[in-house]
Amino acid sequence: MLYDGGHYDVIVVGTGHAGCEAGLAAARMGAKTLMLTLNLDMIAFMPCNPSLGGPAKGIVVREVDALGGVMGKVIDNAHIQMRMLNTRKGPAVQALRAQADKPVYVQEMKQIIEQEENITLRQAMVNELIVEDGVCKGVVTETRAAYYADAVIVTTGTFMRGKVLMGDLEYESGPNNQRVSVKLSEHLEELGFQLTRFKTGTPPRVNGRTIDYSQTEIQPGDDKAQGFSFETEKYNTEQMPCWLTHTNANTHQIINDNLTQSAMYSGAKRGTGPRYCPSIEDKIVRFHDKPRHQVFLEPEGRKTEEYYVQGLSTSLPESLQHHIVRSVRGLENAEIMRPGYAIEYDALVPTQLWPTLETKKIPGLFTAGQINGTSGYEEAAAQGIMAGINAVQKIRGKEPFILDRSQAYIGVLIDDLVTKGTREPYRLLTSRAEYRLLLRHDNADLRLTELGFELGLINEERHEKFLEKKRLVEEEKDRLYKMIVKPTKEVQEMLTKVKGSPLKDAVRAYDLLKRPEVKYEHLESVIESNESLPQVVKEQVEIQIKYEGYIKKTYEQVGRMQKMEEKQIPENIDYDQISGIATEAKEKLKQVRPLSVGQASRISGVNPSDISILLVYIEHGKVAKLAN
Repeated sequence: MLYDGGHYDVIVVGTGHAGCEAGLAAARMGAKTLMLTLNLDMIAFMPCNPSLGGPAKGIVVREVDALGGVMGKVIDNAHIQMRMLNTRKGPAVQALRAQADKPVYVQEMKQIIEQEENITLRQAMVNELIVEDGVCKGVVTETRAAYYADAVIVTTGTFMRGKVLMGDLEYESGPNNQRVSVKLSEHLEELGFQLTRFKTGTPPRVNGRTIDYSQTEIQPGDDKAQGFSFETEKYNTEQMPCWLTHTNANTHQIINDNLTQSAMYSGAKRGTGPRYCPSIEDKIVRFHDKPRHQVFLEPEGRKTEEYYVQGLSTSLPESLQHHIVRSVRGLENAEIMRPGYAIEYDALVPTQLWPTLETKKIPGLFTAGQINGTSGYEEAAAQGIMAGINAVQKIRGKEPFILDRSQAYIGVLIDDLVTKGTREPYRLLTSRAEYRLLLRHDNADLRLTELGFELGLINEERHEKFLEKKRLVEEEKDRLYKMIVKPTKEVQEMLTKVKGSPLKDAVRAYDLLKRPEVKYEHLESVIESNESLPQVVKEQVEIQIKYEGYIKKTYEQVGRMQKMEEKQIPENIDYDQISGIATEAKEKLKQVRPLSVGQASRISGVNPSDISILLVYIEHGKVAKLAN
């Protein structure tokens, strides 16, 4: 017998990084939101590496923040180290990375959720969905409570039929020995969803007091105060270092001699693991010619001695893990506090989703996070905020909110998932974004904050500050364009100092800044300085001017591709009626059901010749004739 647990606008199942962003986005858009979690003490928990950001991923955190999400604010308050990566390279690949104080991160996020007016937070295990007339109407918990809503967002992460593997030991468990969700996974299969089996892993944690740091290389944070959120004004500058060491021939020998005991290689593992975050066994086998591999020792918080041994992810028996850890320089006397393990789990084949992250099979049901086949906290948060936004847009009868590949890494992520699918845990990389020069760390607010404001996720005060920043950038660009710099002695000395060629004639300050060797600070030393200008404005002005030509060419590419995106594919199209399209292409088109010709062109197995035929078919109006 079910009992009525209440009626809501949106229900979010799970409170990992996807669930937190989904629930908060829905609530802040005015939706009465219920968030259900297996454990109230594990909200936004980091079961794997204690860090956020890095190439592409760090930009995603900035994008989530620019839309009105919270991940950036929380990590700015909870970090113990902050570093900007790739500073010697161009702005398109620069990204911020933070080491997190894991317990503090959980506490900060939980407090934000608990204090959100439109959120009801409860601890419960969801066993099934309520589906009426093919539409998702709510969820049922193991205590037989029925909660009803106009939209449900499932963000179960790696908990669906989770199984921990360590040597020949295997047992049902979610990350960090948490309860595992079994019945919901079975229920989704009963509803006709196609699930796949993925795997991820984690390394041992060691006691920091047993590390010999003198045998390792210190990896400090940056001296410069910086953060992920565009709203952060007070910076935590009390940094904790990480430490670098390496595996060696002895480490590799231990692993090679015992490969058959690894769940990865014994046949016990059935799920596909992440290519870009391999276990140490996998690295030794795949890169057998390398004499060593990096091992980073990362603190998990200010008030704990646990250190995450980044680079030694393993599914070998615990007894062998002690030998492997102690074979590494600096860890000869290290004590393992938690052994590493692999974990298998169910994931939804993501081509079953629309770009809104609503499932094609059951309207009203959305999914976000690792259940969609991704890896990483950042990818999960990105999907979460998009699912939360689109759930509210749907129940209000408004247009779906979809970011395209030229607007955000979030757009690249979701388009890749729903269009191409994934055969392994998907990780966002800068190489996946064809317009990455536009999708930079520095300009996430310029790309997305206006959209967040229109959705109701950015308040008036923040919006005004954003508009002021835009105004200052344009005014300074205009000032530099109008300012003439003459070949004075002072200017020539500055150019000599930066190893630039001397000026022969007067030039615009704007054009002088385009020179690769001339930075804004150099230019500022020889022209009338705008002292009141914030540093972030100066940085933005320099990037926009210096890369103006490249940015213009990229926008031209976007414009050409946009024409394909604007060619919509009618919902009633019957691909079997189109002669000339390859059989494989027809199968893929029917499976993905692309919304536009542009999306269709990105489907694996659909060739340019298939697209040409599809275009002719649509433009000649044959779809309309068939419908009649």
